[in-house]
Amino acid sequence: MSEFMTVMENWDGYRPVSEGGPNEAALARTLDLITNAARMPAHRHAYLLQEAITTSDFPVLLGGVLDRQMLALYRGAPSPWRSFVPTGTLRDFRVATAHKFQGNQQLLGLVREKEEYPSTPMTEGSYNRQLFKRGRMFDVSWEAIINDSMGAFDDNARRFSNAALFTEAWVATSIYAAAAGPNPLLFGTPIADAADGQNVTNLGVLPLTIGNLQTTMQLMALQTDVQGRPLGIRAAHLVVPPQLEFAARAILTSAFVQQVDTTGGANAAAPTYVPLPTTNVLPQMGLQLHVDPMLPVVDASATADTTWYLFADASEGRWGQVDYLRGHEAPEICMKASNKVTLGGQLMDPFGGDFDTDNILMRVRLCIGGSPLDPRYAYAHQAP
Repeated sequence: MSEFMTVMENWDGYRPVSEGGPNEAALARTLDLITNAARMPAHRHAYLLQEAITTSDFPVLLGGVLDRQMLALYRGAPSPWRSFVPTGTLRDFRVATAHKFQGNQQLLGLVREKEEYPSTPMTEGSYNRQLFKRGRMFDVSWEAIINDSMGAFDDNARRFSNAALFTEAWVATSIYAAAAGPNPLLFGTPIADAADGQNVTNLGVLPLTIGNLQTTMQLMALQTDVQGRPLGIRAAHLVVPPQLEFAARAILTSAFVQQVDTTGGANAAAPTYVPLPTTNVLPQMGLQLHVDPMLPVVDASATADTTWYLFADASEGRWGQVDYLRGHEAPEICMKASNKVTLGGQLMDPFGGDFDTDNILMRVRLCIGGSPLDPRYAYAHQAP
């Protein structure tokens, strides 16, 4: 037993599990070697790089560096849609049901002495949400890994990030816009709510002006539920294409509204027009402006430059939602193992590339979906 305990207590040749994976220092050294931060001569840099590629740890470290670079670019880049489009997660790729319960919110009835309390049945509806897998394969040549400049390495990290950001923005915009204008799954004159079947009118043709914006905010506030109860929805987000940005900013920041009053009566030969400035109350309403650069990409209609949208905040109700696969909320990168073997039958290192072209194949994957929900919390105008 004493010999056994001696063996158990002797840790020579072992290292802690926490040291098994790549740490920050190793990642930093790998990045310095790849980018030749020490400015070594080309022949020495190529020799050290080739020597590192033959080790088992280098592919893991390089993958960690690429993943860190891609996520840093991904998380650091602006995503305007995130400030007004609700987000969530789903656990798999099957169609998920978002339940909506209705009832028992109207005026409470009068209950007289010793009378039984009346009951109102609840109704249930649902919206469908679903995820889809999106991705693309990228390749880096074996020569690019060996070459001194390593420009292809940095470029691929940026390409991974840009592809993921573009895809997310396209999915989010496609919830409320389509090739012909506002998405017919969310907007109509009227459109039937998928959960309760009530007809909802939330589409117009008014151009973006102070007066039309005020009118549309009032129309949203007058929306009712299936039992006729006014919802009092407060518009919180104004979304416009880049062509309407200056007009929208002028509307939301102007202190006064210039109106015109006609004096002199109907019998006057030459009426006098007197400008009457009044206070613009829109800056006091807390309406946030969002310029969506993806709208001209998704909307290919003749009215794409003049179409604008109003949305309620997610705390009031969800007009749509972007979902990610639970546990996979960020884009993921993986690399294909080399399919080459030596004459002795041993597998080559992953950075040896594939058998046909010596290319090193990497892939980015994003699991995302966008779904229209309750149309009462959105309004659009497709102005001619």
